[in-house]
Amino acid sequence: MTSLATKTKSVAGFDALLAQLDRVLNQDTHLPTITGHTRSAKSLLLLRLAQHTSRTMLIVMRSEVEAEAIYGDLLFFRDFLNLPILPLHQFPDWDLSPYQPAIPAVDCVALRMRTLYQLNQGCPTVVVTSISSVLRRTLPKTIFAASCLELHPGDHLERETLIESCLRSGYRNVSIVQDPGELSVRGGIIDLFSTAHDKPVRLEFLGDTLESMRLFDVDSQMSTHKQAGAVVLPAREYILEALPESPLPLGVEWQTPKHYGTMNSLADYCLDPPIIVLNEPQELRQHADKLMIQALEEWSEPATPPEAWYLPWESISVANDGQTVVVTETIPHAVDRQIHVGIDPVNAPIHMACRSPESLGLGIQGAPFVSAIKILEDLRSRGPVVVIARSYGQANRLCALFSEHDVPAELWSAGHQTAMGSHISGAPIYLTHGIVSSGFLMEGFGAIIREEDLFAKSMSHSPQRQSKSAHFLPSVEDIELGSPVVYVEHGIGRYAGLRRLAIHGYEQEFFMIEYAGNDVVYVPLDRMNHVQRYQCQEGHIPRLDSLRGTRWSQTKARVKKNIEDMAEELLELYSRRELVEGVGCSSDSILSHEFDAAFEYEATPDQLTAIEDVKRSMESTRPMDRLVCGDVGYGKTEVAMRAAFKAILDNRQVAVLVPTTLLANQHFENFSQRFAPFPVRVEIVSRFQSRKDQQIVINDVKTGIVDILIGTHRLLQKDIAFKDLGLAIIDEEQWFGVRHKERLKQLFHSVDVLTLTATPIPRTLQLSMSSLRDISIIDTPPAGRLAIKTQVVCMNDRVVREAIQWELRRGGQVFFVHNTVMTIEHIGMWLSELVPEARIGIAHGQMDARVLESVMLRFLRKDLTVLLATSIIQSGMDIPSANTIIVNRADQFGLAQLYQLRGRVGRCGEQAYAYMLVPNEGILSDNAKRRLQAIEEFCELGAGFRIAARDLEIRGAGNLLGKQQSGQIEAVGFELYVQMLEQAVRQRRGEVLSEPVEPQIKLPISAYIADEYVSDVYQRLSLYKRLSSSMQVSDLALLHGEILDRYGPIPDPLEHLFQVMEIKLLARALGLDRCEVNARAITCNFAAGSAPATDAIPELIRQHGDDMVRFPTPQTVEVLIPSQGWPQTFYELRQCLNTMIGLTDREHAEAITL
Repeated sequence: MTSLATKTKSVAGFDALLAQLDRVLNQDTHLPTITGHTRSAKSLLLLRLAQHTSRTMLIVMRSEVEAEAIYGDLLFFRDFLNLPILPLHQFPDWDLSPYQPAIPAVDCVALRMRTLYQLNQGCPTVVVTSISSVLRRTLPKTIFAASCLELHPGDHLERETLIESCLRSGYRNVSIVQDPGELSVRGGIIDLFSTAHDKPVRLEFLGDTLESMRLFDVDSQMSTHKQAGAVVLPAREYILEALPESPLPLGVEWQTPKHYGTMNSLADYCLDPPIIVLNEPQELRQHADKLMIQALEEWSEPATPPEAWYLPWESISVANDGQTVVVTETIPHAVDRQIHVGIDPVNAPIHMACRSPESLGLGIQGAPFVSAIKILEDLRSRGPVVVIARSYGQANRLCALFSEHDVPAELWSAGHQTAMGSHISGAPIYLTHGIVSSGFLMEGFGAIIREEDLFAKSMSHSPQRQSKSAHFLPSVEDIELGSPVVYVEHGIGRYAGLRRLAIHGYEQEFFMIEYAGNDVVYVPLDRMNHVQRYQCQEGHIPRLDSLRGTRWSQTKARVKKNIEDMAEELLELYSRRELVEGVGCSSDSILSHEFDAAFEYEATPDQLTAIEDVKRSMESTRPMDRLVCGDVGYGKTEVAMRAAFKAILDNRQVAVLVPTTLLANQHFENFSQRFAPFPVRVEIVSRFQSRKDQQIVINDVKTGIVDILIGTHRLLQKDIAFKDLGLAIIDEEQWFGVRHKERLKQLFHSVDVLTLTATPIPRTLQLSMSSLRDISIIDTPPAGRLAIKTQVVCMNDRVVREAIQWELRRGGQVFFVHNTVMTIEHIGMWLSELVPEARIGIAHGQMDARVLESVMLRFLRKDLTVLLATSIIQSGMDIPSANTIIVNRADQFGLAQLYQLRGRVGRCGEQAYAYMLVPNEGILSDNAKRRLQAIEEFCELGAGFRIAARDLEIRGAGNLLGKQQSGQIEAVGFELYVQMLEQAVRQRRGEVLSEPVEPQIKLPISAYIADEYVSDVYQRLSLYKRLSSSMQVSDLALLHGEILDRYGPIPDPLEHLFQVMEIKLLARALGLDRCEVNARAITCNFAAGSAPATDAIPELIRQHGDDMVRFPTPQTVEVLIPSQGWPQTFYELRQCLNTMIGLTDREHAEAITL
């Protein structure tokens, strides 16, 4: 980018605009106006202006969406022009009414705090904000400045003072730091995620001295590298004078004006008068007026009046106190402005004369790619052309696509001599990657074209968000007291806590499990790998096993037999399908690449993997039978569309089978839009069509004119016959009846079959079944998904009315969930009176299917704005415009239900809201309170939602495996079921499996994790589980390093526990069932079928002497040792075991792998 930067700065036409703008800025009497631009061209000019003037610039947009878009433009062009020294910041609004009892999102607060801090430092900065945010007052500058801390290693700072300062500034004390605004205190170590930084920092104190500072990763919790300094900014816009005795009330920020009296604005934080850029001021003024009217409607005594919160419009629209106001308008408004005649008067609008891609003929829906090629060739003949792709990979794909069409194209690099603004024609098209909101052509500069302009896309402008928990693996650390657990040896019991006991004078901690008859088992913590959290579908309460009978062993035997029978049946079906000779599809062509490139979103990694899996299966001569799992809106349909296009290119037809007419219509609209630029005919057969229209479609299917036919089970009727069916796509197969499934087998036995399901299945199950069924999982959320803001509130009219009106004002739709059919009509009348402007429809499972379908279709088409429904909406259609959900009596739902209901909203780039309505808190059960707390606290996939997500996955596993296997999962718990399934599959593959030996280790040491060292019991359980599950000595070494990093110097009892686990790994490798050390001897007892390595015994005798090695039984080796301290005893023990394994002490750490 370096050469481009220097050459871009010398563009004559661009510099002329800058010079003209500079002249106007020096006039005190006029507001300079910029017109004739696209959004991104305007961004480029403003960026150059900020650089040229070296002044802070506040760019004010109408909405947060527009502010986000122009911020992305500025970021791109800053790098494009090589101006990294110019700071760019966002100042988003809270997106909440001043009178709404809610907490602003922490990521929003973090951006605001960073911007205020940057401005307060006095550095010239470009700030992008919205009209609502720039008018809203914030913390007084003096209070904010006093709350900011700068930390460096070596600082003298009382640890308690730092903790108190953070808590007063709104930080939350948690066990594990994962989000901005959190801290965790563990002895001399403080983990802190400051709102000033993108990564958390680990502070290590020695007394009152900050010894070291390290950044750490939130996923692994491991330090990554040392940090020279950090800034701590407030985590809430309300600073406490002292720590409260009880938690702060919800939405305490709204007391700020009353608390502080005088507040400051964003402009007040600028040390020098800023340049304020008003984008479309007419619209801004209207929005400002609406903002004040809305606040006045919501305000009532004793709340602070709106004028205490909002500045008047004139504070930003008038050039006073040294501030400069610049206006940008797409079309100049003549209101209050003199019409100038003549050549370039100083106060005439500055016209950029940009052309949009649409005006050039690009971005037309349904236009073929070759028409875009012709336009680019024409542009290339007139000057430089840069095409901006969404990603580096897509830039490479477009470069190859251009080459396939014989258009010269190159990836942009710093070595290119061609400059933007040069008049050299015939240069290749240059490709780079990034995100800009619009393309443009500017004479004298060149053309900036987005990939969206080539394919008529409408893409999200939000970056890809990574889920914090890629898979929901079973976690024993999620167990609460009284929760059911599975101990592999004794069955299902109830977790009764951790207890430390002294055995022969040495302390150990035990995991207590209570069984039927009040019997208790104390499980040593080195055997935690045998303890599992009991999981099955939500609501099932398992029966406790007894220690006195054989029920558990009989249960395991029955489940094992069922699993083996199922594996045998699936393998037989798989083998039969292997024998069927199908027709393999050809490899991807130029048209395939065009179709892939035309996808309007950036494909997620999981999507790309699923697409590759499907295409590889289709190119095989064995008929494909693949299942794709992924939540609604995660991109399964795009996988299906690419598979369909691949089949069509080989002149074969595609059937898309769905369970409901409503879903068929949605698929028809999506397929029709996606395939519009290509010569593909998509049709539907539906009861919404006349018989005559249906018959026309059916006849065209028989003759092969129709490429894709979409429908419900109507497609299975005998009057529908395809000319050459190549692919069947089945959506949500579990909703079809037995008769329909049998018909599916008859029709599709020799064609490729792609099945889609929105119910997730666990990744562990996918791996276990990899040789029984082809499965692809999509569990990466698509780009642009925002965390859903969730509030638990007591039922009241004001909250419901404001929530619905807020959504309707921004053009969205609302789900209102009421799960009692008897009273749902009454709730509908109440809502109609509460929000008369809402168009309300009612949907529940007891309605006639056609009536229900009609209501859902009207909601989908936006004829209805509020859907009052039972929990039937918790799975199904993708409705991106529905971004608020209100759940009545949320306390009566399970956590998995709440999780899935909440997932109905937030499926696009819009901020989504979920309101959980409950009665008076005093009548809620403890379990209900815990569920609601979990769903409110974990906007992302935290511990509470991992449980809910696993419950859903188990439901998906039941759908995949069938009802009988669901019963087996209930009998032994999901984790043990998957282990048994994996063993059954491996046995069917011919692998010889032996029962692993689990040695008992008895050593004369106290070995445990002290609660003074790791105070959080769930974290201790997690560490115990990871220790006992370590399969290699190298795993122990990594965990040792992590604990040292996270918790500080390791105390002796925990060091001893690591030594116990190392000895256990060696004993397991050696085949011991017992290894014991006392004051005089090491005793090793071999399990049946195990023995020391050849020549190990002579070597053992050579090392210790003939009289020191004994053999009390044929299976026992005893080595006498002198009385000595534990470190020497441990060394002797490890050397003894290594000798019997046949390894040197140096080799064993690298070679023990089980």
